[in-house]
Amino acid sequence: MKKLILISGLFCLFMLNVASMCSSDDSSSSTDPTPVINTATQGTWRITSYVDSGTDETNHFTGYNFTFGASNVLTAAYGTNTYTGTWSVVVDNTNDDNPSSDLDFNITFTSPVDFADLTDDWDVVSYTATTISLIDVSGGNGETDTLVFTKN
Repeated sequence: MKKLILISGLFCLFMLNVASMCSSDDSSSSTDPTPVINTATQGTWRITSYVDSGTDETNHFTGYNFTFGASNVLTAAYGTNTYTGTWSVVVDNTNDDNPSSDLDFNITFTSPVDFADLTDDWDVVSYTATTISLIDVSGGNGETDTLVFTKN
């Protein structure tokens, strides 16, 4: 009888330990915006893919170099054309669009129209030293936009 109680007790402890290892913790390092910010501020970037609701619109940004600068200033430059916007990376635990990402990569441009289309609170899908992949799922119609920056 003592063996049965001991085995049952050990089994319960094992299951509690497994449950705690599998639980999600929103304070994990994957929700820390600092690594994404540090990556973005290193060098200049180009848009290698922009798909707006299924339509590839990457060509609107060909030749532009994007700089994620200090004080949240975002600059897009190509030849004599320079457009200025803002950017930030923040933790957003209220994200309904992509529950696997709690990081929002916010971009704002007021002009020209093509750049204003980038204005959104993008979800960070992934990032490396050379690529930042973002996604946005529209609230009303559920269409998906994707945006990929690649380091120059």
